[in-house]
Amino acid sequence: MLKKIRNTAEKYNMFKKGITVVCGLSGGADSVCLLLALQELSDSIGFSVEAIHVNHCLRGAESDRDQKFCADLCGKLGISFTAVSCNVREYSEKHGVSCEEAARILRYGIFKDYTVKKLLATAHNADDNLETMLLNIIRGTGLKGIAGIPPVRDNIIRPLIAVSRREIEEYLSFHGQDYVTDSTNLTDDFTRNKIRHKIIPLMKEINGSLTETTVRSAEVLRSENSFIEENTSDALKNCLKNGVFIGLSGYNEVIRRRCIARYLSEHSLPFSHKRLTECDNIAVNGGKINISGDIYLISDGTSMKLEKILPQKQELLSAELKIGENRIFPDSALICELIDCESLKKNDFVHKNLTFYLLDYDKIKGTAIVRNRKSGDKLKLRGKNFTSSVKKIINETIPASQRKTLHFIEDGEGTVFGEKIGIADRVAPDDSTSRLLKITILQEG
Repeated sequence: MLKKIRNTAEKYNMFKKGITVVCGLSGGADSVCLLLALQELSDSIGFSVEAIHVNHCLRGAESDRDQKFCADLCGKLGISFTAVSCNVREYSEKHGVSCEEAARILRYGIFKDYTVKKLLATAHNADDNLETMLLNIIRGTGLKGIAGIPPVRDNIIRPLIAVSRREIEEYLSFHGQDYVTDSTNLTDDFTRNKIRHKIIPLMKEINGSLTETTVRSAEVLRSENSFIEENTSDALKNCLKNGVFIGLSGYNEVIRRRCIARYLSEHSLPFSHKRLTECDNIAVNGGKINISGDIYLISDGTSMKLEKILPQKQELLSAELKIGENRIFPDSALICELIDCESLKKNDFVHKNLTFYLLDYDKIKGTAIVRNRKSGDKLKLRGKNFTSSVKKIINETIPASQRKTLHFIEDGEGTVFGEKIGIADRVAPDDSTSRLLKITILQEG
């Protein structure tokens, strides 16, 4: 196992002579194995070893037991030891993230603070990497995610990344070294545990060497991802000048999307696979996409940049709704006709023909007005059991050029009609409807 760790360290240039390597020590089998291995290798390679333990304070006496075990182990080995406590539950509630994610964020924040000008060694092994690869496939990440855990990132090194959990347990047994077990790892409460306890055992029935073959696959994927990252760096160097992309459309779409992803990340802006696809489309064809708040990505097909566009306050136009012609825009009119009917079935055909709309006139509450769109508009559309944001519907379905002159009807209880959107469920005609309000939009020209 030590030979495998040494080979991994040399391949990824992990250790440097004279550096201090801080082992992230939880007390579990993996981190205890890492600590012992680092100590064995330290003299021959020429680095010093320290350890740090983060007490997440989630498991009461068990958490304190783990900290004491780590302190005692380091004392026995003569290794400098630091323990730091953090309040995971408080962070989880304050920031609206799971306890698992809160623990990870706090843990790596502490690691960063305590490893300035040092290396941090974490005990991620080949089985952990397999779990991460599967988890990222389930989440739908790209090549970078499927490649799994990087062996080196910033000052973080993972010497056990090619070592299986079986090899770790055999190493500890050979040295007669005990370790602690986190009880939460034995449950299926977390997604990763479900993958570990249910999915991977089934996969190993198909391929008994699954962990070993995954190590090779991960190396290939990381190598290919590295090649793409290098080409992405070259593309950014060539086409990103003073915050503006020029000529990005001339690159392969894989490189374009990586460039855009890095560009947005550097500006701390969110993105998803869908958003990157949309951004790539305007990089080639031109257009404008709202990225976050008042930040937009704007392209003319040749150049592309981020730009802050403050929302223009739109004047609210409104008038009391009347039977006949209603006009709030100069080039269009909303026509209302009152129709008596004995049965809704006579008028079913209109719902397959979107040239006009029908409302149950007697379900309108109080005085109705016709107006343009206003901030915060919502509609519980006919046949839906949820309320929709009008802004979201418009952004997804209606071209920008048509949005400023959309008609809306509002009664005493809220919005009942949106042009090109539909009618509210509460004013939808049914078998008891006696009077229908027929709405037609006429565009001049």
